[in-house]
Amino acid sequence: MATIEDLKKEIDQIKTRNARVEIDKTWETSLTRRLLLITFTYLAIGLYLKAIAVPNPWLNAIVPAVGFLLSTLTLPFFKDFWQKHIYKHN
Repeated sequence: MATIEDLKKEIDQIKTRNARVEIDKTWETSLTRRLLLITFTYLAIGLYLKAIAVPNPWLNAIVPAVGFLLSTLTLPFFKDFWQKHIYKHN
C-alpha cells in the first residue's frame, strides 16, 4: 500500500506534467507559433523557388504561406465539428 508521502509525490508529478501539457497546448495554438511557421514556410518556399529559377520566387512563395495560414485558421472549426459529430468516446 502506498504511503501518504508516495501519494504526495505522485500528485506533485501529475501537477508538474499537467503544467507542462498546458504550456504545450497553449504553444500549439499561439499566434506566435503560427506567425513563425508562416514565416519559415514563406522563406523555405521562396528560397526553393529562387534555387530552381522560378520567376518572381518571393511573390509565388506567398501562396503556400497563405494556404498554411488558412489551414491553421480552419482546423479548430473542423476539430469542433469532428468532436461533436464524428468522434465516439467509449
